[in-house]
Amino acid sequence: MQLKLLLQVCPLVAKLKRFYEFSLRLENALRSLLEALTSPPYAPMQHLEREQALAKQFAEILHFTLSFDELKMTNPAIQNDFSYYRRTISRNRLNNQQLEAENEVNNEMANRMSLFYAEATPMLKTLSNATTKFVSENKTLPIEDTTDCLSTMACVCRVMLETPEYRCRFTNTDTMLFCMRVMVGVIILYDHVHPVGAFAKTSKIDMKGCIKVLKDQPSNSVEGLLNALRYTTRHLNDDSTSKQIRALLQ
Repeated sequence: MQLKLLLQVCPLVAKLKRFYEFSLRLENALRSLLEALTSPPYAPMQHLEREQALAKQFAEILHFTLSFDELKMTNPAIQNDFSYYRRTISRNRLNNQQLEAENEVNNEMANRMSLFYAEATPMLKTLSNATTKFVSENKTLPIEDTTDCLSTMACVCRVMLETPEYRCRFTNTDTMLFCMRVMVGVIILYDHVHPVGAFAKTSKIDMKGCIKVLKDQPSNSVEGLLNALRYTTRHLNDDSTSKQIRALLQ
């Protein structure tokens, strides 16, 4: 019975491994994109205008990241199945047995995957760490070059979502959702790397406008995005955050 259950779980574990390995590739890709979109001599808006293909790739990564994490948060079976796999593999190891499945995900890989999937939003956590690391490793690059790039993208998305002449060009709800996910993604990255975050009065992101745009949509399509702002940002509960913004996210 135990072997039968394990054989059912193994394909799922293999898929989780592929997503974990993909997160590492996304981390490297994001850092390369940030370097391309923030390097001198151009300002962030100039970069986004000159490097539209790279900006689109950045947006695609954020769209996937938010999509993946929303699905992960609504599927607790992911961690339950993986925990069962790890327990079974450990038990067999104690009994000097090694199953073929262990060749796919050995103990060291399982430990790394466990830390990854323990996060509420694992892909977003990976990108936030990558952005923070990019800023810390590029000390000669003013942090404003990175935060201005992120805030500019957030502004572009907000304007597209709230301006009727732009919204009428959206052919379906998927395009709206794409813009909302990108907007929320860059807000979260901005909040992780900016010294006072995205919610302070000095922030270059219009947080009230961004939150209002989200709340104007059907709740079932944006609740995951609002939760991402509530629970994966760093500065929401700082003293510099106004009561009005906190109230908007309640």
